[in-house]
Amino acid sequence: MAQLSYREAVSRGIAQEMARDERVMLIGEDIGGAGGVFKTTAGLFEQFGRTRVVDTPISEQAILGAAMGAAMTGLRPIAEIMFSDFFAVCWDIVVNEIAKMRYMTNGQVKMPLVIKSGNGGSLRMGAQHSQSIENWAMAVPGLKVVTPSTPLDVVGLMAAAVRSDDPVLFFEHKGLYASKGEVPDGEIVDELGKAAIRRPGKDATVLALGLMVGRALGAAEELAREGIDVEVIDVRSLVPLDTQTLLTSISRTGRLFTVEENPRLLGWGAEIASIAADECFWDLDMPIRRITTPHIPLPSADSLEDAVLPSVDRIVQDVRKGVSL
Repeated sequence: MAQLSYREAVSRGIAQEMARDERVMLIGEDIGGAGGVFKTTAGLFEQFGRTRVVDTPISEQAILGAAMGAAMTGLRPIAEIMFSDFFAVCWDIVVNEIAKMRYMTNGQVKMPLVIKSGNGGSLRMGAQHSQSIENWAMAVPGLKVVTPSTPLDVVGLMAAAVRSDDPVLFFEHKGLYASKGEVPDGEIVDELGKAAIRRPGKDATVLALGLMVGRALGAAEELAREGIDVEVIDVRSLVPLDTQTLLTSISRTGRLFTVEENPRLLGWGAEIASIAADECFWDLDMPIRRITTPHIPLPSADSLEDAVLPSVDRIVQDVRKGVSL
């Protein structure tokens, strides 16, 4: 059992799959000798060499164009887009080519491609380098979308993503790179489309993703001291979505809160709230509440970023108010 940081777990997960399958290769900007701007690919160039760890120019279109071609011709590439904000530069390739190729060829061409990217705020990087774009991705048919919150999940979900025959957008939360957790030795393979109950509870269901999982757990501990027993579920995978785990919890507790780093308009929690309203309406004891970032670009100033991102205190206040209804 090793104690790994979240960033080390990214490298561990990629190395596991590259060692297992020689078709797996890594392509992106500064991912070779530099080990990645966030050091998530450190050591891979030395271990696997320049033919399998390929540095590219600063061109997101070139990275994904090359990765798509590699996937179509039998390789299983992992492509890095350094910041998820930069998907805007190459979104046409993702949406109109990568996501649709298997469908448009009637399954004759598979697309076993993982696109990994640093996602989310909390590091004071400003509006163009701090976005959470899971809601962009989950709106596109043909893409799988995952966001791990622990080092163990990073390794297991990376393995599951690499082994998928469909394209997977793998969002690594930048604010979690330094966090640490225990990761067992040996091969680790998780399953896409499975949520994780991080804390069982009976009074309310709180759904969270990425950085927000830790904040939801912190809020649950505070609320427990007031006699409010909150179940915290790490959604982990938005596409496919584990509706069975989510709806079972919501029906049992009768109260649903989502904690979303996305801007409020069309966030992932809105879709889950819609599903819950359809499937669990008569089990709900209160209106569904979404705890989100306002619909604004994320500020870079410390105090302003802290004010707009969902915090432990805001989660506590909203859950306390909802449970008291």
